[in-house]
Amino acid sequence: MPRRRQVFLLSPARCDGERARVLLNPVATFPLAVRLRTEGAELGEVFSFLSGLYFRGKLAYARAFAYAPRAVPPALVITTDRGLMLPEDRVTRDDLLRFAEVDIAAGGARHRDPLRRDGQALLERLPKTTRVVLLGSIAVGKYVDSFLDIFGERLVFPLAFVGRGDMSRGGLMLRHAREGEELEYVPVLGAVRRGRRPPKLV
Repeated sequence: MPRRRQVFLLSPARCDGERARVLLNPVATFPLAVRLRTEGAELGEVFSFLSGLYFRGKLAYARAFAYAPRAVPPALVITTDRGLMLPEDRVTRDDLLRFAEVDIAAGGARHRDPLRRDGQALLERLPKTTRVVLLGSIAVGKYVDSFLDIFGERLVFPLAFVGRGDMSRGGLMLRHAREGEELEYVPVLGAVRRGRRPPKLV
């Protein structure tokens, strides 16, 4: 059976937490902080620092299993106010400060409008059989509601995410990326968004 085409959407890292304060410290001297203040750094690297295991897992998993149509990015990162960006896009300290100003949970236009714009643009480039895999929480609306309106039943997520916390999801994705074993996906539409916490990974 031919492999199904798919692209990944990665939920963002928090830009207002303790790790963000360390990274954004104007006198920080470690290499990533210095590059962020000068020439900028790749979004994927920055979010991996901010989120640790969870975002590293998402990025590794997406790179392992993406199978995008020609001329379509295999993975895109959700941001607070710039819609969807490539993990390889460069961001600066000022960009992160602007990201931190927007509360995704509030669902305001500053977050929602760019996301819907880029989601619609992505939809127009996808063949009808391509699915969109969301690597992020579906337990609350946030970006999920906007994407459901655009992608409908083509929006799926890993079933194993239900009931897991961020660290558990990150470890799960890293392990599956390393072993080359893809997770099972189910449509977000009609899915059980919360569930009993599964056993710890061994």
